[in-house]
Amino acid sequence: MADGSEVALRDLAEYLADDMAACNRAIVERMDSPVALIPQLAAHLVAAGGKRLRPLLTLASARLCGYEPDATHQRHVALAACVEFIHTATLLHDDVVDESSLRRGMASANAVFGNKASVLVGDFLFARSFQLMTDDGSLKVMNILSSASATIAEGEVLQMSTQNDLSTRIDQYLEVIHGKTAALFAAACRVGAVVAGQGEADERALESYGTNLGMAFQLVDDALDYAADQARLGKTVGDDFREGKITLPVLAAYAAGSAEDRTFWQRVIEESEQTPEDLDHALRLIEQTGAIRITLDRATEYADAAREALSIFPPSRLRQMLQDTASYTVNRLR
Repeated sequence: MADGSEVALRDLAEYLADDMAACNRAIVERMDSPVALIPQLAAHLVAAGGKRLRPLLTLASARLCGYEPDATHQRHVALAACVEFIHTATLLHDDVVDESSLRRGMASANAVFGNKASVLVGDFLFARSFQLMTDDGSLKVMNILSSASATIAEGEVLQMSTQNDLSTRIDQYLEVIHGKTAALFAAACRVGAVVAGQGEADERALESYGTNLGMAFQLVDDALDYAADQARLGKTVGDDFREGKITLPVLAAYAAGSAEDRTFWQRVIEESEQTPEDLDHALRLIEQTGAIRITLDRATEYADAAREALSIFPPSRLRQMLQDTASYTVNRLR
């Protein structure tokens, strides 16, 4: 049975079906290359599926602001494809950095094609995204998306610097997820408003929506690593644990744990000394301390803020679907 988040996204995708079809065509067209390995690896990524949430947000934001494209110039479609290229490039690079073998329930690109190919095709997709930005011709759009790309990289480096460090503060963790996830959500929404040309208030409202939605989304993702099965998660359960990533479930469990519990977390996270049984013990500690509930409560706060950010727009079916998307993002684990 589909969960609420899947239903909300399906409704949004159906509402924007024509725009999304045009975006998918643009993605396939721009992924083409005479260098055979590039379209081969790209086809693997397309086959792996994915929600295409970020380009959907660009399309929805433009339409919410009243954007009406003409037959020859669909700026929102091209920029939605641009956003997806930025996202996909970061996934390719992340899987190499994290040594991941699964992505969206399938073998990751680096597992199939190797690390070198994944890094280089990721570079190709970044280059394609900047071609799409220059084709659009707006320096404002280029500034928003290029700044988001830099922020994503900063977020990933910050995450690497906090890895295996249980002294990481919650505000530092939130800075990581803002950089690695929320920044692109925010940019995806804001450029949709920019192409509609309705002014700064609409842009800022949608930027706030995207930021808060992205924060909620990543918090739930981090909770899922300790509360979902592999089929539901789309990657190997416990990857974050094995990699020593500092996420809110771990920070909450560590803060609430006994001296014995803290010694366990220090061994498995800070010292990276793990046995096959340690993940199960970590899951028990996270359950006992209510760490998943703490994480979801924080995600709910962000989801509520995302919904509220859209209140400046008049009631409409599209506004309601975007607000539902924020609510149901948290419900993936409720």
